Formats: sequence, structure tokens, C-alpha cells
Amino acid sequence: MLVNLYVRNYVFIRELDIGFNKGLTVITGETGAGKSILLGALSLILGARADTSVLLNGNEKCIVEGTFDVEDYNLEEFFERNDLEYNKTCILRREINPGGKSRAFINDTPAGLNILRELGEKLIDIHSQHENLMLGENIFQINVIDSYAGNFDLRNSFRKIYVTYRKKEKEYRELRENSDKNKSDFDYYSFQLNQLLEAKILPGEQDELEREQALLENAGEIKSLLGRTTGILSADESSVIPMLVAARQLMGRLKEFIPEAQELYERIESCRIELDDINSEAERFLSGVEDDPGKLQNINERLDLLYSLIQKHRVTKADELIEKTAELQRIVNSIATGDEKIAELEKELRGLEKELGDLAAKLSERRNKSVSGMEKIVTGMLRQLGMPNARFRIDLTREKDFTQTGYDRAEFMFSANREVPPENLSKVASGGELSRVMLSLKSLLSSSANLPTIIFDEIDSGVSGEVADKVGRILEEMGKVMQVINITHLPQVAARGRKHLHVYKEYQGESTITRIRLLTEEERVMEVAKLLSGSEVTPTAVENARELLNAAMKQQ
Repeated sequence: MLVNLYVRNYVFIRELDIGFNKGLTVITGETGAGKSILLGALSLILGARADTSVLLNGNEKCIVEGTFDVEDYNLEEFFERNDLEYNKTCILRREINPGGKSRAFINDTPAGLNILRELGEKLIDIHSQHENLMLGENIFQINVIDSYAGNFDLRNSFRKIYVTYRKKEKEYRELRENSDKNKSDFDYYSFQLNQLLEAKILPGEQDELEREQALLENAGEIKSLLGRTTGILSADESSVIPMLVAARQLMGRLKEFIPEAQELYERIESCRIELDDINSEAERFLSGVEDDPGKLQNINERLDLLYSLIQKHRVTKADELIEKTAELQRIVNSIATGDEKIAELEKELRGLEKELGDLAAKLSERRNKSVSGMEKIVTGMLRQLGMPNARFRIDLTREKDFTQTGYDRAEFMFSANREVPPENLSKVASGGELSRVMLSLKSLLSSSANLPTIIFDEIDSGVSGEVADKVGRILEEMGKVMQVINITHLPQVAARGRKHLHVYKEYQGESTITRIRLLTEEERVMEVAKLLSGSEVTPTAVENARELLNAAMKQQ
């Protein structure tokens, strides 16, 4: 349950720090004071998106922090699955800085909005007037039925198989769609593959062949250049190396007279050794140069083949043809085994359909067993809420195909008049009637949903008098099994709260600030009296307020 809410720099809230208790807490305040702003702030720590427009002061960051007691709600698995530290007290925190960047934390550990949202759904159900519109949506109606029937474990099992089924179904459909085309392409791809396989292309082959081609095509000039080089270096006594040998001998004699000539002697010897090595390498190159027209022809033919394949397959190097070969091999193998894969997927789909059918049948059976009980309870509550002729009915029909919730389609039917048969709820119910239906459903689910907290934003809209008192009693009863926070403008409902919070505006210069505080017993009397009589509180209203509060206290 929600223990504490801290808000800073959010819309009209400069700073707010308020605690919450078990049971029913009511929140009142004049129109425009900012009661719904609290829900907006709370939604931030439940994963809602936001930007800098929520900042009261654009130069400071917004902080919303909620403290929750989660001890009795079996959330250990969620924390373990998301690598979060579990504590009996859980703190959700959201920050939005002036640059628009948003950060979220769960127990001081950074968390994504999806994780925050998932945890928030397990902690709080926020009802607003907008949610009444969801009464006409099939998924909402199925969720209500499944919550009452306790179907969610079974539904999770169904959904896991359903996701696999849809994935396999898509794969099967694509294979079937491509099957005929692939078969017609098989000969084409096989021909291309065989052509490349017959070519037996080796890694680096093109570069090696082009190097050999250049050598063979220029063999005569290469030999001439190498021959002239070796001639200059060592062909006769006037060549470089013999001349260096003679110079070394002369320097060898000179060093007997000039010791410093030893260095010159060694340097000449070093030059001789280097040039001798160069000469040996040149002679080795010369001996390796072939003038072989036959070999050159073979190389040219091989390169012509490679160039032709490179152009045909639109690649830049022969090495890429090796990758192309592997790609074509995969395509050919895939086509060749396509029928086997299709048959295999057909078998898998039949098995999954059987599993889905069995689970969907169980879900449907449990839903049908729960429907009559739900109809009686909701109809009974609606009659308590000032609609003596109300009838609530749930129609379950079967869809042609599986959905993520089974094969059932739900339709909530409603009539407020005895002589008018029930019709689709969202089409015939007024705003006030929708609110009462929603309250009845929430009350019905309060004991089965295992949800710590529910927050209503004027669920009592459109009612008054005795019906308003009934609404207050229903909310009070819900507060015995869960934490209920209700924003209200009705004195009969406000009197039922175990705690009473008052939201008000405070003007500071040109700024309007929203504040909230817990009312004392006497302040509460005056607030209820104000709800009874308007802005001018009369003695009669004060007395009526005391009677309302005393009566509510005796019944608690």
C-alpha cells in the first residue's frame, strides 16, 4: 500500500510530503485546487511519460517519490527477475530535469519505464473518468471477468503458448507464400552455385594470379633490368663490388699508418657486404623469371573466368565470390528442404493449436461459471446505488480465431429500465451510470484482485443524497480489504473516510501553489459542512456535518 508521497516542483506543487493510511482516505478541495494534479504526479512513478511542461520552475528538476509497503503482496519474484533488491518497504522515484531527461529508480536502482510501469500495475489501480470509457473494450471486460474468476495464472500459460503459436504461424505463412517462387528459382540458383563450385576459387587467388601475369607479360624487360643491375655490381673488375674489394685492401694497408683508418675500412667492408647481398638477390630474381607463353595463356584464361564471375555476381573481388558461394548454398539448401520445413511447422502448429484449444476451453469454462455470480452481485449493487430497475448482463461469445486471452469475446450489457432489454453498456449508459457500474465492478474485484491500493477520481460523480451515502459505504467496505483513496466532492462520501486530506490553493505573489494537509476532527467538520452548504457555512450545515461524521464513525 502507499505509505508516503513526496512531490517537488510538479505543475502547481512546489513541495508536498504527505502520508497515507490503511482503509479509506478521502481527498477534498475546491474546483481547480489541484486534486487531480496529485494523480498526475503519482502517475509519474507508475511509468507515465512526461516532459519539461510539468516543471513548476523550469530551472529546477521535478522529483516524485512514493513509498510503498509491499510485504504481503508476493513481489519477490518480480524483484529477482528484474535484478532489483527486494525490501518490505519499496521506494519508487522519478526525476525530470530542466533539459527534459527523465530518470526512474526502484529502491535507488535505476530502472526503465517499462519495469516501473509493470511494478506500478501491481501496486496501484488509478481510476479516472477516462477509464469509464474502457468499459466498452473487450480486453477490459475480459480482464474484469478473469480477475473475478482467478484466471490470470491460466491466462499467462495460454499467452506464452499463443506468442509461440503466432511466431510459428508467421514463419509457416511466409514459407508457403515463398514456396512456389522458390521452386521456380531452384534451377536458377543451382546453376549459379554449380558454376561457382566448378570454378574452385581459392582465397587470395586473384591477387596471386595478377602478380604472376604481370611478371610473365614483362619477363623480357625484367630480365634485362636485372642483368644490367648485376653487371654493374659484379660482372668484371671495373664493377662496383670488385672496386670496393680493391678499396678495402688499400684501406687495410693505410690503417697500419693511420689507426683512424680502421673505421673507414669497416665501413667499406659493410658496403661491400650489403652490395654483395643485393647482387645475390638480383641474381635469384633473374633465375626465377620465366618467359613461358603457355603458362601466361593459362593465367589469362583463369583471370578471364574470375573477372566474368565477378561482373556477373556484382562483386569487386574474387574472394567475395567465396562468400557468394556459401550464400547460394544456403538458398539452395533452404529451397531443397522447404517442403520438409513446411511439414514440420504444420505438425508444430497442430500441436500448439491443441494446447491452445485445451487452455482456451478451460478459460471459457471458468468464465462462464463466474458470469452469473458477477451479474447478480453487480446488479444488486446498482440497485443499491439508486437504480432499482437496473440489469447487468455479461454475454460471452466465441471468436473465430484465438486472441491473446483465449477465444472468448465479452460484452457488458446494461439496462436502467424494466421495460428496456439490456443493450451494449457503452452505447446506452450515461456518464453517471457508467461511474456506478465501474464502482460496482471495482468493489466486486477488491477482494479478488490482491491489489494493495485503488485510487478513485470522483467515482461518485453524478450521484447525491441516499445514493451518495451508498457510494460512501461501498468505498468504506472496500477499504477494509485494501487501501482506498477517493477524490470526492460529496459530503456523504467524505464523512466515510478514515482520514481526510484537503487540497487547497495558496497565492504567493504572482504564483499559485497547490498544498495538501491532513484535517483535524474540527477542521473536518467544517470541510464537510462546506460540501453540504457551499462556500457560506451555516450552523445547520455544521450540525449536519457532525451528524454525518458521527454516524459514519459508529458504523466503522
